[in-house]
Amino acid sequence: MQAELNIGLLGHVDHGKTSITKMLTGTWTDVHSMEVKRGITIKLGYAEMTSRKCEKCDFYTTSEKCPKCNGETLKLRKISFVDAPGHETLMATVISASSILDGALLIIAANEPCPQPQTKEHKMVLEILGVKNLIVVQNKIDLVSREKAKEHYRQIKEFLKGSIYEDAPIIPVAANYNANLDVLIKAIEKFIPTPERNKSEKPLFFVARSFDVNKPGTPIDKLVGGVIGGSVVSGMLRVGEEIELAPGIVRIGKTGPETIRTKIVAIFAGSSRLNEAGPGGLVAIQTDLDPSLAKADGLIGNVVSTLGNLPPLHNSLKVEYSLLDRVDYENQSIKEGEAVVISAGTATTLGVAQKVKKNKMEVILKRPISAPIGSKIAISRRVNQRWRLAGAGKIL
Repeated sequence: MQAELNIGLLGHVDHGKTSITKMLTGTWTDVHSMEVKRGITIKLGYAEMTSRKCEKCDFYTTSEKCPKCNGETLKLRKISFVDAPGHETLMATVISASSILDGALLIIAANEPCPQPQTKEHKMVLEILGVKNLIVVQNKIDLVSREKAKEHYRQIKEFLKGSIYEDAPIIPVAANYNANLDVLIKAIEKFIPTPERNKSEKPLFFVARSFDVNKPGTPIDKLVGGVIGGSVVSGMLRVGEEIELAPGIVRIGKTGPETIRTKIVAIFAGSSRLNEAGPGGLVAIQTDLDPSLAKADGLIGNVVSTLGNLPPLHNSLKVEYSLLDRVDYENQSIKEGEAVVISAGTATTLGVAQKVKKNKMEVILKRPISAPIGSKIAISRRVNQRWRLAGAGKIL
């Protein structure tokens, strides 16, 4: 069974995104060796949950048996969760996560003043990319007094005031004790509905991760092709279909990337094997590609479609944009010749601003991207030797 929608977990570093994911799904998503070593999320983490409800006592849970009355529970939805990094230097990963989300949980720890720097930035990313359905999760309430929790709640309300999230629900939890898990699941069911999906459109799949799943020492005749992970955003993809990936890969001696052709060998949603995948939820597609191409997220930023249906490939972009009103640095007008980072879908690439006018510019890209006309983009610029989120726009 494929999940119906994707929900992101965003927020400041060490506010408990991965712990909230584990509370909801039972899965600890920090499995990359450097993540374990540093104790932070670096790559996107994925996990799934099936929400359930006991109709007898109106209790929301993930268990087949109700924890309150031990009765049978009714299955509601299967949901994919995307655990995004909180650290400022990993904002490109956050932006790529936001592009495949149907809703989000903004995690804010009660033992620190609100807002923290990445709390602000993640909220801006969600607004820029049009993620309307938001639930604020006030985590770590077990570490503060009742009065401090109430004061922190007022700080959150003030932080959200005047934004599209002004009336977003705020759910207090203690993730390490699964406290208020039922209330959070109930809020997800109420405030993050499954969007309507058009399965008859041209298929489009955003690649957010890619893997070589073969273990070292696997015999050649036992090797399987590279695996791409991400989300179908329109149409349907089916086992056996030929697909294309763009912008593809750069081969030695070639001046630019080449589109890759391959075949869908298998589709997985968690541990379930599917014959087809549509919009909603995260899936993994096994291909017949050389696994070395997919190793270590080598295909992140590619888009996938059936033959002849890929969106345009852009070496340069004409964009309409607006700059964010930043309070932590002076976000002056972009100048011609300035280096900027463009994020569209799950693709992130460096570019140089040209022909800058009041709210339009052309960006010459260092590496081309494939994206439909009208796609939303995020713009980052270098501030004090760091790339900082600066603006948003769309491809003209």
